[in-house]
Amino acid sequence: MMLNRAVGALRRLSWALLPAAWAAAVGLLAWWLPDGSDVLPALAVAPALTCAIGARRGRVLGMGALTLAELAGELADDSLSVSGPVLGAAATLVAVMVAGGWTAGRRTLLSAELDRTREIAVAAQQVLVRPLPCRVGDWTVAGEYLSASRGARVGGDFYEVLATPYGVRALIGDARGHGLPAIGMVAALLGSFREAAHQEPELSGVVGRLDGALRRHLRDRAQGEHPAVCGSGPREPVAEEFATAQFVQLTDDGVFQAVNCGHPQPYLLDEADGASALPLGEPLPPLGLFDPAQTVTPVTCGRVAAGEGLLLHTDGLPDARDPAGRFFPLSAALTDATRPPLSGRDVAAALRAAVVRHTGGACADDVALLVLVRDPVRITGRPRAAALSGVPLR
Repeated sequence: MMLNRAVGALRRLSWALLPAAWAAAVGLLAWWLPDGSDVLPALAVAPALTCAIGARRGRVLGMGALTLAELAGELADDSLSVSGPVLGAAATLVAVMVAGGWTAGRRTLLSAELDRTREIAVAAQQVLVRPLPCRVGDWTVAGEYLSASRGARVGGDFYEVLATPYGVRALIGDARGHGLPAIGMVAALLGSFREAAHQEPELSGVVGRLDGALRRHLRDRAQGEHPAVCGSGPREPVAEEFATAQFVQLTDDGVFQAVNCGHPQPYLLDEADGASALPLGEPLPPLGLFDPAQTVTPVTCGRVAAGEGLLLHTDGLPDARDPAGRFFPLSAALTDATRPPLSGRDVAAALRAAVVRHTGGACADDVALLVLVRDPVRITGRPRAAALSGVPLR
Protein backbone atom coordinates (compact mmCIF):
# COMPACT_ATOMS: atom_id res chain seq x y z
CA MET A 1 0.00 0.00 0.00
CA MET A 2 2.77 2.43 0.95
CA LEU A 3 4.72 1.46 -2.17
CA ASN A 4 1.69 2.12 -4.40
CA ARG A 5 1.20 5.53 -2.82
CA ALA A 6 4.89 6.38 -3.28
CA VAL A 7 4.77 5.33 -6.95
CA GLY A 8 1.63 7.41 -7.48
CA ALA A 9 3.19 10.47 -5.83
CA LEU A 10 6.33 10.09 -7.94
CA ARG A 11 4.25 9.83 -11.10
CA ARG A 12 2.29 12.99 -10.25
CA LEU A 13 5.52 14.85 -9.48
CA SER A 14 7.04 13.86 -12.82
CA TRP A 15 3.97 15.13 -14.67
CA ALA A 16 4.06 18.39 -12.70
CA LEU A 17 7.72 18.97 -13.61
CA LEU A 18 7.24 18.17 -17.30
CA PRO A 19 6.23 21.74 -18.40
CA ALA A 20 9.21 23.30 -16.62
CA ALA A 21 11.53 20.69 -18.14
CA TRP A 22 10.11 21.48 -21.59
CA ALA A 23 10.66 25.23 -21.13
CA ALA A 24 14.24 24.63 -19.97
CA ALA A 25 14.95 22.31 -22.92
CA VAL A 26 13.61 24.85 -25.44
CA GLY A 27 15.70 27.62 -23.84
CA LEU A 28 18.87 25.54 -24.04
CA LEU A 29 18.13 24.60 -27.65
CA ALA A 30 17.57 28.28 -28.58
CA TRP A 31 20.90 29.22 -26.95
CA TRP A 32 22.80 26.37 -28.64
CA LEU A 33 21.49 26.71 -32.23
CA PRO A 34 22.78 29.49 -34.50
CA ASP A 35 19.22 30.50 -35.39
CA GLY A 36 17.76 29.61 -32.00
CA SER A 37 14.96 32.15 -32.23
CA ASP A 38 13.20 29.82 -34.69
CA VAL A 39 12.43 27.32 -31.89
CA LEU A 40 11.17 29.90 -29.36
CA PRO A 41 7.46 29.50 -30.36
CA ALA A 42 7.74 26.00 -28.91
CA LEU A 43 7.78 27.64 -25.47
CA ALA A 44 4.00 27.99 -25.82
CA VAL A 45 3.80 24.23 -25.29
CA ALA A 46 4.79 24.69 -21.61
CA PRO A 47 1.56 26.42 -20.40
CA ALA A 48 -0.44 24.13 -22.69
CA LEU A 49 1.13 21.10 -20.99
CA THR A 50 0.41 22.63 -17.58
CA CYS A 51 -3.24 22.93 -18.53
CA ALA A 52 -3.32 19.42 -20.00
CA ILE A 53 -2.12 17.73 -16.80
CA GLY A 54 -5.06 19.22 -14.91
CA ALA A 55 -3.40 22.15 -13.16
CA ARG A 56 -5.48 25.06 -11.92
CA ARG A 57 -5.57 28.47 -13.55
CA GLY A 58 -2.90 29.94 -11.27
CA ARG A 59 -0.30 27.34 -12.24
CA VAL A 60 -1.11 27.73 -15.94
CA LEU A 61 -0.66 31.50 -15.77
CA GLY A 62 2.47 31.10 -13.64
CA MET A 63 4.08 28.82 -16.19
CA GLY A 64 3.12 31.29 -18.93
CA ALA A 65 4.71 34.13 -16.97
CA LEU A 66 7.88 32.07 -16.53
CA THR A 67 8.17 31.41 -20.27
CA LEU A 68 7.43 35.09 -21.02
CA ALA A 69 10.33 36.03 -18.75
CA GLU A 70 12.52 33.64 -20.70
CA LEU A 71 11.43 35.28 -23.96
CA ALA A 72 12.11 38.74 -22.52
CA GLY A 73 15.66 37.68 -21.80
CA GLU A 74 16.03 36.47 -25.40
CA LEU A 75 14.63 39.72 -26.71
CA ALA A 76 17.04 41.80 -24.62
CA ASP A 77 20.03 39.86 -25.92
CA ASP A 78 19.00 39.60 -29.57
CA SER A 79 19.55 42.07 -32.36
CA LEU A 80 16.75 43.85 -34.23
CA SER A 81 16.98 41.19 -36.96
CA VAL A 82 15.64 38.51 -34.67
CA SER A 83 13.31 40.58 -32.49
CA GLY A 84 10.45 39.86 -34.90
CA PRO A 85 10.48 36.05 -34.33
CA VAL A 86 10.80 36.61 -30.59
CA LEU A 87 7.83 38.98 -30.55
CA GLY A 88 5.86 36.46 -32.64
CA ALA A 89 6.68 33.74 -30.12
CA ALA A 90 5.57 36.06 -27.31
CA ALA A 91 2.23 36.70 -29.02
CA THR A 92 1.72 32.96 -29.46
CA LEU A 93 2.58 32.37 -25.83
CA VAL A 94 0.14 35.02 -24.62
CA ALA A 95 -2.63 33.48 -26.73
CA VAL A 96 -1.92 30.03 -25.32
CA MET A 97 -1.84 31.48 -21.77
CA VAL A 98 -5.27 33.06 -22.20
CA ALA A 99 -6.78 29.92 -23.71
CA GLY A 100 -5.17 27.66 -21.11
CA GLY A 101 -6.21 29.90 -18.22
CA TRP A 102 -9.82 29.99 -19.42
CA THR A 103 -9.83 26.21 -19.94
CA ALA A 104 -8.36 25.56 -16.49
CA GLY A 105 -10.89 27.86 -14.85
CA ARG A 106 -13.76 26.23 -16.72
CA ARG A 107 -12.49 22.78 -15.77
CA THR A 108 -12.37 23.80 -12.10
CA LEU A 109 -16.00 24.89 -12.21
CA LEU A 110 -17.08 21.70 -13.97
CA SER A 111 -15.08 19.59 -11.54
CA ALA A 112 -16.79 21.25 -8.57
CA GLU A 113 -20.18 20.68 -10.21
CA LEU A 114 -19.28 17.03 -10.87
CA ASP A 115 -18.27 16.57 -7.21
CA ARG A 116 -21.63 17.97 -6.08
CA THR A 117 -23.44 15.68 -8.52
CA ARG A 118 -21.53 12.68 -7.20
CA GLU A 119 -22.44 13.60 -3.63
CA ILE A 120 -26.10 13.77 -4.60
CA ALA A 121 -25.87 10.47 -6.49
CA VAL A 122 -24.18 8.72 -3.56
CA ALA A 123 -26.85 10.03 -1.17
CA ALA A 124 -29.63 8.87 -3.50
CA GLN A 125 -28.03 5.45 -3.94
CA GLN A 126 -27.64 5.02 -0.18
CA VAL A 127 -31.33 5.82 0.28
CA LEU A 128 -32.28 3.25 -2.36
CA VAL A 129 -29.91 0.45 -1.28
CA ARG A 130 -29.27 1.35 2.33
CA PRO A 131 -26.19 0.22 4.26
CA LEU A 132 -26.89 -3.13 5.87
CA PRO A 133 -27.07 -3.46 9.66
CA CYS A 134 -24.12 -5.28 11.17
CA ARG A 135 -26.42 -7.35 13.38
CA VAL A 136 -30.12 -8.16 13.50
CA GLY A 137 -31.20 -10.24 16.49
CA ASP A 138 -28.89 -13.24 16.84
CA TRP A 139 -27.68 -12.91 13.24
CA THR A 140 -24.70 -11.01 11.91
CA VAL A 141 -25.17 -9.50 8.48
CA ALA A 142 -22.66 -8.70 5.75
CA GLY A 143 -23.08 -7.84 2.10
CA GLU A 144 -21.18 -6.78 -0.99
CA TYR A 145 -22.27 -5.08 -4.19
CA LEU A 146 -20.41 -4.75 -7.49
CA SER A 147 -22.11 -2.69 -10.17
CA ALA A 148 -21.48 -3.41 -13.84
CA SER A 149 -21.73 0.35 -14.50
CA ARG A 150 -18.44 2.08 -13.75
CA GLY A 151 -18.74 4.61 -10.93
CA ALA A 152 -22.23 3.44 -9.90
CA ARG A 153 -23.13 1.84 -6.60
CA VAL A 154 -26.60 0.74 -7.59
CA GLY A 155 -27.74 -1.30 -10.56
CA GLY A 156 -30.30 -3.98 -11.28
CA ASP A 157 -29.42 -6.10 -8.22
CA PHE A 158 -30.80 -5.28 -4.79
CA TYR A 159 -30.94 -6.56 -1.22
CA GLU A 160 -32.39 -5.67 2.15
CA VAL A 161 -32.37 -7.10 5.68
CA LEU A 162 -35.01 -6.01 8.21
CA ALA A 163 -35.93 -6.81 11.80
CA THR A 164 -39.68 -7.38 11.81
CA PRO A 165 -42.30 -8.70 14.31
CA TYR A 166 -42.05 -12.03 12.47
CA GLY A 167 -38.29 -12.37 12.67
CA VAL A 168 -35.42 -11.28 10.47
CA ARG A 169 -36.56 -10.96 6.87
CA ALA A 170 -34.06 -10.74 4.05
CA LEU A 171 -34.54 -10.10 0.35
CA ILE A 172 -32.13 -10.34 -2.52
CA GLY A 173 -33.12 -9.95 -6.14
CA ASP A 174 -32.18 -9.10 -9.69
CA ALA A 175 -34.29 -6.79 -11.85
CA ARG A 176 -34.10 -7.51 -15.56
CA GLY A 177 -31.99 -5.04 -17.50
CA HIS A 178 -29.61 -2.23 -16.60
CA GLY A 179 -29.66 1.53 -16.30
CA LEU A 180 -32.50 3.77 -15.17
CA PRO A 181 -35.36 1.35 -16.02
CA ALA A 182 -33.83 -1.35 -13.80
CA ILE A 183 -33.20 1.15 -11.00
CA GLY A 184 -36.86 2.21 -11.17
CA MET A 185 -37.90 -1.42 -10.70
CA VAL A 186 -35.49 -1.77 -7.78
CA ALA A 187 -36.94 1.32 -6.09
CA ALA A 188 -40.50 -0.02 -6.45
CA LEU A 189 -39.60 -3.47 -5.11
CA LEU A 190 -37.51 -2.29 -2.16
CA GLY A 191 -40.12 0.28 -1.13
CA SER A 192 -42.82 -2.39 -1.18
CA PHE A 193 -40.67 -4.88 0.75
CA ARG A 194 -39.87 -2.39 3.50
CA GLU A 195 -43.60 -1.98 4.12
CA ALA A 196 -44.83 -5.52 3.48
CA ALA A 197 -42.13 -7.17 5.62
CA HIS A 198 -43.58 -5.46 8.71
CA GLN A 199 -47.23 -5.95 7.81
CA GLU A 200 -47.59 -9.40 6.25
CA PRO A 201 -47.45 -12.32 8.73
CA GLU A 202 -46.63 -14.85 5.99
CA LEU A 203 -43.89 -14.79 3.37
CA SER A 204 -46.48 -15.61 0.73
CA GLY A 205 -48.17 -12.31 1.53
CA VAL A 206 -44.87 -10.45 1.13
CA VAL A 207 -44.35 -12.10 -2.25
CA GLY A 208 -47.82 -11.05 -3.37
CA ARG A 209 -47.28 -7.46 -2.28
CA LEU A 210 -44.02 -7.19 -4.21
CA ASP A 211 -45.49 -8.78 -7.30
CA GLY A 212 -48.34 -6.27 -7.22
CA ALA A 213 -45.94 -3.37 -6.73
CA LEU A 214 -43.88 -4.49 -9.70
CA ARG A 215 -46.95 -4.81 -11.93
CA ARG A 216 -48.15 -1.32 -10.98
CA HIS A 217 -44.71 0.12 -11.65
CA LEU A 218 -44.49 -1.52 -15.06
CA ARG A 219 -48.02 -0.42 -15.96
CA ASP A 220 -47.27 3.18 -14.97
CA ARG A 221 -44.01 3.08 -16.91
CA ALA A 222 -45.77 1.74 -19.97
CA GLN A 223 -48.31 4.56 -19.71
CA GLY A 224 -45.54 7.11 -19.56
CA GLU A 225 -43.69 5.62 -22.52
CA HIS A 226 -46.77 5.00 -24.70
CA PRO A 227 -49.61 7.22 -23.43
CA ALA A 228 -51.62 7.03 -26.66
CA VAL A 229 -51.54 3.22 -26.77
CA CYS A 230 -52.30 2.80 -23.07
CA GLY A 231 -55.25 5.15 -23.20
CA SER A 232 -56.91 3.45 -26.17
CA GLY A 233 -58.60 0.67 -24.23
CA PRO A 234 -59.32 -0.73 -20.79
CA ARG A 235 -56.41 -3.18 -20.90
CA GLU A 236 -53.14 -1.37 -20.53
CA PRO A 237 -49.98 -3.02 -21.83
CA VAL A 238 -47.37 -3.97 -19.28
CA ALA A 239 -43.70 -3.84 -20.22
CA GLU A 240 -42.11 -7.29 -20.59
CA GLU A 241 -39.98 -6.97 -17.52
CA PHE A 242 -39.53 -9.11 -14.43
CA ALA A 243 -37.34 -9.58 -11.37
CA THR A 244 -36.01 -12.70 -9.70
CA ALA A 245 -36.07 -12.69 -5.91
CA GLN A 246 -35.16 -14.81 -2.91
CA PHE A 247 -37.12 -14.23 0.33
CA VAL A 248 -35.82 -15.57 3.64
CA GLN A 249 -37.28 -15.34 7.13
CA LEU A 250 -35.05 -16.19 10.10
CA THR A 251 -35.69 -16.53 13.82
CA ASP A 252 -33.22 -16.41 16.68
CA ASP A 253 -33.48 -20.17 17.25
CA GLY A 254 -32.24 -20.82 13.71
CA VAL A 255 -35.52 -21.68 12.00
CA PHE A 256 -35.76 -20.29 8.50
CA GLN A 257 -38.41 -20.07 5.81
CA ALA A 258 -37.63 -19.34 2.18
CA VAL A 259 -39.52 -18.53 -0.99
CA ASN A 260 -37.65 -18.58 -4.29
CA CYS A 261 -38.95 -16.66 -7.32
CA GLY A 262 -36.69 -17.73 -10.16
CA HIS A 263 -33.54 -16.86 -8.22
CA PRO A 264 -30.28 -18.82 -7.71
CA GLN A 265 -30.49 -21.08 -4.67
CA PRO A 266 -28.69 -20.03 -1.49
CA TYR A 267 -25.75 -21.78 0.12
CA LEU A 268 -25.45 -23.16 3.62
CA LEU A 269 -22.15 -22.15 5.22
CA ASP A 270 -20.65 -24.48 7.81
CA GLU A 271 -17.16 -23.94 9.15
CA ALA A 272 -16.71 -27.71 9.56
CA ASP A 273 -18.20 -29.04 6.32
CA GLY A 274 -17.73 -26.01 4.08
CA ALA A 275 -20.46 -24.67 1.82
CA SER A 276 -23.27 -26.57 0.14
CA ALA A 277 -26.23 -25.49 -1.98
CA LEU A 278 -29.61 -25.67 -0.23
CA PRO A 279 -32.16 -27.69 -2.21
CA LEU A 280 -35.23 -25.46 -2.07
CA GLY A 281 -37.24 -27.43 -4.61
CA GLU A 282 -38.95 -26.08 -7.70
CA PRO A 283 -38.93 -22.26 -7.62
CA LEU A 284 -41.77 -19.95 -8.53
CA PRO A 285 -41.50 -17.92 -11.73
CA PRO A 286 -39.90 -14.47 -11.34
CA LEU A 287 -41.95 -11.60 -9.97
CA GLY A 288 -44.20 -10.14 -12.64
CA LEU A 289 -44.62 -13.45 -14.50
CA PHE A 290 -47.23 -15.23 -12.33
CA ASP A 291 -50.47 -14.47 -10.52
CA PRO A 292 -50.06 -14.84 -6.73
CA ALA A 293 -53.84 -15.05 -6.30
CA GLN A 294 -53.99 -18.21 -8.41
CA THR A 295 -50.58 -19.71 -7.56
CA VAL A 296 -49.71 -21.67 -4.42
CA THR A 297 -46.55 -20.19 -2.92
CA PRO A 298 -44.23 -23.03 -1.81
CA VAL A 299 -42.44 -22.11 1.42
CA THR A 300 -39.32 -24.11 2.27
CA CYS A 301 -38.54 -24.56 5.96
CA GLY A 302 -35.38 -25.62 7.73
CA ARG A 303 -32.99 -24.80 10.54
CA VAL A 304 -29.55 -23.22 10.68
CA ALA A 305 -27.39 -24.45 13.55
CA ALA A 306 -25.43 -22.10 15.78
CA GLY A 307 -22.26 -20.94 14.05
CA GLU A 308 -23.61 -21.68 10.58
CA GLY A 309 -24.82 -19.19 8.00
CA LEU A 310 -26.55 -18.59 4.70
CA LEU A 311 -25.20 -17.05 1.52
CA LEU A 312 -27.72 -15.35 -0.77
CA HIS A 313 -26.44 -14.14 -4.11
CA THR A 314 -27.49 -12.98 -7.56
CA ASP A 315 -26.62 -14.77 -10.78
CA GLY A 316 -23.92 -12.21 -11.52
CA LEU A 317 -21.66 -14.04 -9.03
CA PRO A 318 -21.48 -17.54 -10.58
CA ASP A 319 -21.86 -16.10 -14.11
CA ALA A 320 -18.86 -13.77 -13.80
CA ARG A 321 -16.26 -14.62 -16.42
CA ASP A 322 -12.54 -14.07 -16.72
CA PRO A 323 -10.94 -12.74 -19.95
CA ALA A 324 -10.76 -16.34 -21.25
CA GLY A 325 -14.52 -16.81 -20.80
CA ARG A 326 -14.33 -19.15 -17.78
CA PHE A 327 -17.10 -18.87 -15.19
CA PHE A 328 -16.34 -17.87 -11.61
CA PRO A 329 -15.68 -21.01 -9.49
CA LEU A 330 -18.13 -20.16 -6.72
CA SER A 331 -17.93 -23.50 -4.87
CA ALA A 332 -14.13 -23.39 -4.74
CA ALA A 333 -14.15 -19.75 -3.64
CA LEU A 334 -16.64 -20.58 -0.86
CA THR A 335 -14.45 -23.46 0.30
CA ASP A 336 -11.51 -21.08 0.61
CA ALA A 337 -13.62 -18.36 2.28
CA THR A 338 -15.43 -20.58 4.81
CA ARG A 339 -12.84 -20.92 7.54
CA PRO A 340 -13.37 -21.28 11.29
CA PRO A 341 -14.52 -19.24 13.06
CA LEU A 342 -17.18 -18.41 10.47
CA SER A 343 -17.41 -14.65 9.86
CA GLY A 344 -19.97 -13.19 7.47
CA ARG A 345 -17.86 -10.11 6.89
CA ASP A 346 -14.80 -12.19 6.03
CA VAL A 347 -16.77 -14.44 3.68
CA ALA A 348 -18.34 -11.49 1.86
CA ALA A 349 -15.01 -9.66 1.54
CA ALA A 350 -13.24 -12.82 0.34
CA LEU A 351 -15.88 -13.47 -2.33
CA ARG A 352 -15.71 -9.87 -3.53
CA ALA A 353 -11.92 -9.99 -3.79
CA ALA A 354 -12.07 -13.35 -5.59
CA VAL A 355 -14.58 -12.21 -8.21
CA VAL A 356 -12.64 -8.99 -8.82
CA ARG A 357 -9.47 -11.01 -9.38
CA HIS A 358 -11.32 -13.44 -11.64
CA THR A 359 -12.85 -10.74 -13.86
CA GLY A 360 -9.97 -8.30 -13.67
CA GLY A 361 -12.34 -5.75 -12.13
CA ALA A 362 -14.62 -5.68 -15.21
CA CYS A 363 -17.88 -7.42 -14.29
CA ALA A 364 -20.29 -7.78 -17.20
CA ASP A 365 -23.27 -7.99 -14.81
CA ASP A 366 -24.13 -6.61 -11.39
CA VAL A 367 -23.09 -8.78 -8.46
CA ALA A 368 -24.82 -8.74 -5.07
CA LEU A 369 -24.41 -11.09 -2.14
CA LEU A 370 -25.67 -11.38 1.43
CA VAL A 371 -24.13 -13.44 4.22
CA LEU A 372 -26.18 -14.07 7.37
CA VAL A 373 -24.45 -15.98 10.19
CA ARG A 374 -26.13 -17.20 13.35
CA ASP A 375 -24.26 -16.49 16.58
CA PRO A 376 -21.91 -19.39 17.38
CA VAL A 377 -23.51 -20.36 20.70
CA ARG A 378 -23.22 -24.13 20.87
CA ILE A 379 -26.36 -25.85 22.11
CA THR A 380 -26.31 -29.60 22.74
CA GLY A 381 -28.72 -31.67 20.77
CA ARG A 382 -29.11 -29.07 18.04
CA PRO A 383 -29.37 -30.82 14.64
CA ARG A 384 -27.28 -29.72 11.75
CA ALA A 385 -28.87 -27.25 9.32
CA ALA A 386 -31.46 -28.74 7.02
CA ALA A 387 -33.79 -27.62 4.30
CA LEU A 388 -37.02 -29.52 3.72
CA SER A 389 -38.65 -28.30 0.55
CA GLY A 390 -42.33 -27.48 1.05
CA VAL A 391 -42.50 -29.20 4.46
CA PRO A 392 -43.07 -27.08 7.58
CA LEU A 393 -40.56 -27.58 10.38
CA ARG A 394 -41.95 -29.12 13.58
